[in-house]
Amino acid sequence: MKFETPLVPARLIRRYKRFLADCTLEDGREVTAHCANPGSMMGLAEPGEKIWIEPNDDPKKKLKYGWRLVDHENGHFTGVDTSVPNKALRAALEAGEIPELAAYRTVRPEVKYGENSRIDFLLTQPGLPDAYVEVKSVTLSRQPGLAEFPDSVTARGAKHLGELAAMAAQGHRAIMLYLVQRTDCDRFALAADIDTAYAAAFEIAQGQGVEWLIYGTRIAPTEITVGERIRAQPG
Repeated sequence: MKFETPLVPARLIRRYKRFLADCTLEDGREVTAHCANPGSMMGLAEPGEKIWIEPNDDPKKKLKYGWRLVDHENGHFTGVDTSVPNKALRAALEAGEIPELAAYRTVRPEVKYGENSRIDFLLTQPGLPDAYVEVKSVTLSRQPGLAEFPDSVTARGAKHLGELAAMAAQGHRAIMLYLVQRTDCDRFALAADIDTAYAAAFEIAQGQGVEWLIYGTRIAPTEITVGERIRAQPG
């Protein structure tokens, strides 16, 4: 997924009200960017951090910039826009680049299911059970090389696990796909200490037939694409 507009570098001043971020451009101007991330962004919103923001000239948008990346200034990036994983994953699914799901040739996003919910992707193929795929953006890392989810309590995430389990009970495939938007992680674990209810819901869903996949990303200031599969850390 290529960014629609070339990103520009900036330094973070502060993130506040969850969806706002003040930052300084290289020419010294201070601007406010939209932060499309409802999570805590633990470890990713420190003042002075180098970030990349995307300009826009859309008259319907109040803010003329959107925060897209954190640049760790060591060759690694984290994608902070939670809308990006679905865009990147759709391209990968349609291209058959996810081996576990490559047999499905029809990819439908945002299909209604469950109780007033929408599944991120419904995959269909004659002769195969329908595959319901829920996608979660993973940005937390508290130990070198280890990505974790969630970064804050997520009742909505637990609800999604329950709805996936219901689909599995009906004979469909139900998949929770964690997309790690960090280039510095090669392992994944649930952050059970942050949200014990989510971890418990995950164990129940897994026992009821919900599959899980973890994939990394390739990130640059020009684009984000789905990378290689990432292993789960034992325990």
